Amino acid sequence: MMSCKQMTGLISQSLDRELTTRERLSMRFHLMLCEGCTNYRDNLQFLHEACQGLTGDAGDSASSPD
Repeated sequence: MMSCKQMTGLISQSLDRELTTRERLSMRFHLMLCEGCTNYRDNLQFLHEACQGLTGDAGDSASSPD
């Protein structure tokens, strides 16, 4: 089983690239057993989505004069 340190790296990578089948299975297994990494994944996903929303909004408001 992957360590939590390895898993947090893989979770971060999963936001930028598609994981291999082996990586997805390792992540699923680890997250079933580890509440800390599950919380990390949920929080990182929330921040990622929030930043994407800000980037889209900032681009729209910057292009339209007030």
